[in-house]
Amino acid sequence: MYNFRNLYEPKSVKEALELRRKYPEALILAGGSDILIKLREEKIAGCDLISIYLLDDLRGVCVEDDGTLLIRPLSSFTDITMNPLIKKHIPVLGEAVDQIGGPQIRNIGTIGGNICNGVTSADSASTLKAYDAVLELTSLDGVRELPFADFNLSPGKVDLGADELLTGIRISKESYERTYGHYIKYAMRRAMDIATLGCSVNVRLSEDRKTIDRFRIAYGVAAPIPIRAVSAEKAATGHTVNKELLDVVAEEVLHDITPRSSWRAAKEFRLHLAQELARRATTHAIEKAGGKIDG
Repeated sequence: MYNFRNLYEPKSVKEALELRRKYPEALILAGGSDILIKLREEKIAGCDLISIYLLDDLRGVCVEDDGTLLIRPLSSFTDITMNPLIKKHIPVLGEAVDQIGGPQIRNIGTIGGNICNGVTSADSASTLKAYDAVLELTSLDGVRELPFADFNLSPGKVDLGADELLTGIRISKESYERTYGHYIKYAMRRAMDIATLGCSVNVRLSEDRKTIDRFRIAYGVAAPIPIRAVSAEKAATGHTVNKELLDVVAEEVLHDITPRSSWRAAKEFRLHLAQELARRATTHAIEKAGGKIDG
């Protein structure tokens, strides 16, 4: 039994925003893969719902005039994985969301819902942070752009106003051009499990593929919110592509992460995982970029 009070189904983004302002306490229903479960388990009850599922204007992926990749938030995980623009420019994002749940969840769950939930284990979040994603947040008063790096405030809490909707996720051409990424999800099971730890790395190599021109690394479940390991990024940028690089990255990530113990894993195990996944994801990203770890 689903215990909710009212269900509103706007026919346009404008109508959705009007309902958002009129009913600021209402929950936004996108794919429903999270909210419906919470309703069924009575973790939430007696609420109003605003379903945006029918708003096709919030679906799809395109490249804007300046080369920016625009991902609309109602795009399902399957849509992301299969989209030719994602495959061409940031295939690692498709590879990351393809590890969420099973086919049914990936067909209905949306990338916007995944990041707006604000959980540290969101599989899309670390890759989007590693690619310097910028969010388009829309209200009746206009559009606000916010770096995704600043979106997560605390566990389950994000910087989304009571009258706002996430209407776009942008990744600039400068962030994805000549950039190659790899995502590793460590979980207790091979499929349909929440990450014990997730690590996303992307690199841009010099023309001779011997030096790191750009390096990004981000984690899920290594802190209360998805985070970038900025100390490791600074240490790796400009470094020669060799085995020492892997040691430097693995050591520096410890300055940025603050994992905790839970029933899934002890803090110490997560620290070990963070270092090992950093080495592996960095190696794979470099290989995808045409480089090779020497020495």
